Amino acid sequence: MNNCIIIILDGVGIGELPDAHLYSDEGSNTLVNLANAVGGLNLPNLQLLGLGNIDNITGVNKTKSPLASFGKMKEISNGKDSTTGHWEIGGLFVDLNFSYFPNGFPDDVMSKFLLYTECKGYLGNIAASGTEIIQELGDEHIKTGYPIVYTSADSVFQIAAHEDVISLKELYRICEITREKVLEPPIIMGRVIARPFIGVKGNYTRTVNRKDFSINPPSDTILDVLNKNDINTIAIGKISDLFNYRGIKKVVKTKSNNEGFNAILEYAAAVSNSLIFANLVDFDVYFGHRNDPAGFAAALKNFDEMIPNLIDILDESDALIITSDHGNDPTTPSTDHSREYVPLLYFRKNKKGLDLGTRDTFSDVAKTVADFYGINNTLQGKSFL
Repeated sequence: MNNCIIIILDGVGIGELPDAHLYSDEGSNTLVNLANAVGGLNLPNLQLLGLGNIDNITGVNKTKSPLASFGKMKEISNGKDSTTGHWEIGGLFVDLNFSYFPNGFPDDVMSKFLLYTECKGYLGNIAASGTEIIQELGDEHIKTGYPIVYTSADSVFQIAAHEDVISLKELYRICEITREKVLEPPIIMGRVIARPFIGVKGNYTRTVNRKDFSINPPSDTILDVLNKNDINTIAIGKISDLFNYRGIKKVVKTKSNNEGFNAILEYAAAVSNSLIFANLVDFDVYFGHRNDPAGFAAALKNFDEMIPNLIDILDESDALIITSDHGNDPTTPSTDHSREYVPLLYFRKNKKGLDLGTRDTFSDVAKTVADFYGINNTLQGKSFL
């Protein structure tokens, strides 16, 4: 076969999982709830592919002859963060007990943070919204020069700093030291994230210079499997960060959905025998975490309008998978990710769309990609081919 393209619509869930109550996510349904909140979504191309056949999404109708096979997938790993979601999509059952600190990091961790990073102090050390905490502590940060430390419902140690106060190079150094020396076992932290921002009092904004420092997946993912079998692997967006650059031959950094989609188009037209694995993060970062249904809907419409350009490039030897890694319902009080099913669309030109039902694990994506290339593997999941 030729190219297989996986597009992750970051944060685009489609209904609470049976265990959502364990995460205080009862009632979450990112697509359905935001559609209702804005009076209906306008996604004609995703409708043609079969998105409306998965659930009752206002504005996105069911179609009798969808162009893609459709379904939804259940997450079996614990958690609801990007690392866990992507690793399971990559073919792993994630049984690591990631560390979470909803009340902030303990004193011994922060003492090590000061010791190894040589920072004179820190601000925050609470669970918070990234956009809100820089407004709350930005002035004090500029006055003291201390980095802002915070976490969320995910397994993340986030460090925010104004680019004119702590340079990007220095912020990245602090994050790398935190990753390597501060967060030692038994702490298992999914990611350390650099969160630079700019602006002045009352108007601080995060920049696109975010950088993630992740841990290695505990075993081979679909990226490793393909790489070892001479299938080219291209990671677009934050994919390389989440898999800690393992099994990836070409890293393509992007700063927006538009940049990410343009990179998908570029490589889909230029390469062969390749997995193109892309994450489009705007839905999650700018609209889910900020509880902005209108902005979320507009970003989905923008993605929908780009789909025909990609389909025009594909031929019958290519495959396209559109899915997500978790939910991020912008209509709930929480600004965190939500524990949800994720939508699944599998497109092959001139192939009839079928109902794939509810898949038992996100890993069915990895198993399908391996099957697409005819590669024996020990990944989790069941191929829907």
